[in-house]
Amino acid sequence: MIAIVDYGMGNVASVSTAFQRLGYDVILTDQQEELKKASHIVLPGVGSFQAAVDEITDRGLRDILIELATEKPFLGICLGMQLLFSTGYEGGETTGLNLIPGKVKKMNTDFLLPHIGWNALNINHAFPSYQRFQGEHVYFVHSYAVETDLRYVVATTDYDKDVTAIVKKGNVTGIQFHPEKSGDIGMDILKTFLQEDSHDNYSSN
Repeated sequence: MIAIVDYGMGNVASVSTAFQRLGYDVILTDQQEELKKASHIVLPGVGSFQAAVDEITDRGLRDILIELATEKPFLGICLGMQLLFSTGYEGGETTGLNLIPGKVKKMNTDFLLPHIGWNALNINHAFPSYQRFQGEHVYFVHSYAVETDLRYVVATTDYDKDVTAIVKKGNVTGIQFHPEKSGDIGMDILKTFLQEDSHDNYSSN
């Protein structure tokens, strides 16, 4: 059973449908006991960093999400990926879940924001299970991006400069783009998360 965290700011319907298409049972929930029973946790998100943290905190989910990320595969999508990090600046400086060290800042680019559209992935050779996605195009919608240590970066994309697209640290994976809107490639990336060994690379350090 995959638990999708329903905290009022996620595109939960489309994310749920994507996992169901892969043949998995899905529950949308903000209940701690249901989250604990799940095999995988998925944290989606659309909106601002500060507002999302406030919702998670107000619903009493912050501590349980941090705990579960050490116990089972945990995926953040779009804003949900950004929430995995130490600090975000959208809406004011705000402490994230701090599952991966790094900051989420407004993209420093001469290109238009938000970054909307299809961009190619450049895969870090240290993550062999993702190598087959080299050069594949996926769908982005965002104005803020993650700055973190390169050892956690599975993939980047080029939008004026390198932008972090996928991250991984131990059980925790983050995807900046929308896999549920990225066609067959997006579905294959979700499948990789569901099937991979969380300790198959040095990102667990």
